[in-house]
Amino acid sequence: MSARTATIEHLNVEALSALPDDAPVTMLNLMRFRERSLDGNGSGWDAYLRYSALAIRTIKAQGGTIVWTGTAEAVALGIPDDNRWDYVALVRYPSRKSFIAMMTSADYARANLERENGCAAHAIIAIRETYNKLTTAPTKE
Repeated sequence: MSARTATIEHLNVEALSALPDDAPVTMLNLMRFRERSLDGNGSGWDAYLRYSALAIRTIKAQGGTIVWTGTAEAVALGIPDDNRWDYVALVRYPSRKSFIAMMTSADYARANLERENGCAAHAIIAIRETYNKLTTAPTKE
């Protein structure tokens, strides 16, 4: 395995490990795609779809699940040039430890090549839930 696949650039294991790990964690993923995949195999979106097909196995292996995804349409508040994102995903893991295990696995390193091919920028923010109306059972009106 090459050095490029062995380490995920900018993965902040130290910061994540310093946080309490007593509850599930949701990871907010913000992605901006390249016009063309770095390997020349389609668009950045095409490479991201290849990444997703590989990464979902590693996510599920650690007990994670994709909660929600959506296409970013416009910056409603903020400076547009500072917030140019194409796609957003919420991925929930049973713990920060399980997220770190996924991100540092050999299987994820292989999938990460496609993420790098497709994403010009990708930020993942760890979120500790403080409120969630969606977990309340819907009522009939």
